[in-house]
Amino acid sequence: MVIKVNRYKCGYCGACVSVCPTGAIELIETWIVVDDTCNNCGICSRICPVGALEVST
Repeated sequence: MVIKVNRYKCGYCGACVSVCPTGAIELIETWIVVDDTCNNCGICSRICPVGALEVST
């Protein structure tokens, strides 16, 4: 599974960064970066206020 970020929807609010239990998500300038420590729990996609994150298989 992979976290996909829709950059057209993302408002770069950082909500996903603060809820990630593994610290896998970073906000770097205007980019959301997900690294290899992501365990695909989906918390970020549920908390995103604009639905910009998606857990896919």
